[in-house]
Amino acid sequence: MLNYAVEPALLRPFIPNGVELDIWNSKACISMVGFLFLRTRVLGLRMPWHENFEEVNLRFYVRRRAPEGWRRGVVFIKEIVPRRLIAAVARVCYNEPYQAKPMRHCIDIEKGELQRGGSVEYVWRHQGQWNSIRGTTIGDAQPSTEGSEEEFITEHYWGYTAQRNGGCKEYRVDHPRWNVWPVRQASMHCAVASLYGAQFEKPLCNPPQSAFVATGSPVTVSSGTSI
Repeated sequence: MLNYAVEPALLRPFIPNGVELDIWNSKACISMVGFLFLRTRVLGLRMPWHENFEEVNLRFYVRRRAPEGWRRGVVFIKEIVPRRLIAAVARVCYNEPYQAKPMRHCIDIEKGELQRGGSVEYVWRHQGQWNSIRGTTIGDAQPSTEGSEEEFITEHYWGYTAQRNGGCKEYRVDHPRWNVWPVRQASMHCAVASLYGAQFEKPLCNPPQSAFVATGSPVTVSSGTSI
C-alpha cells in the first residue's frame, strides 16, 4: 500500500452521490494497492482458472452516515486484474472500473511466527510497457495502532461505487483487523497519465507519504444495496 496526500478537489469528480471524503490528519489520501485474491468464490462457487489472481487498484477514502454511525469505505478510481471475465463481471454487477491487463507478482516474505521481512512486488503491462509497485519490509508485522495512518488505510469496511443512473451502490467488506509491516523502501513505476489521467501524474510521481504491507486475511464481500 503506497499512500499519497492530494488536494480534495482532485477527488470530488469521483465521489459517488451519498458519501463524502473521509479525511485523515487534515489530508485527503489516495492509495496504490496491490494484493492477491486466493481461493476466490462467487456466491460460494469456484470459478475454474479464476480462483487465484492479482489486483492493483488506485483508491481513495469516503464515509457515509448511517443509523449506527459513520460507515467508512473506499472508492476505486481504477482496478486492474489479469482475467477478462473477472473484469467483466465486476463492471456488470457493481459498475466498478475494472480493466484486464497481463499481470504478475513476486512475494518474498518469510512465513512463520517471526515474519522477519522481505519484499512484495506487483507488475502489470500497459501500452506495451511493464508498470510496477514494490515495497521492501522491515521487522515484524504488528497490529496497527489506534489513530495511526495504517489504521485509517486498512480499517475501511465498505465499498461505494457510482451507478449508471446517478445513484450509488454500497457493499460490506468483512475481514479481521490486519497486521502491517513498515516499509523501508517503496517504489512505483507507472504511466500515470495514460492509465489514471493527467490530473494524477503530479501526486503519484512524487514519493509516497507512507508505505506498508498488510498481512491480509479471508475477506467476504456482500452483494451490495443501492443508496
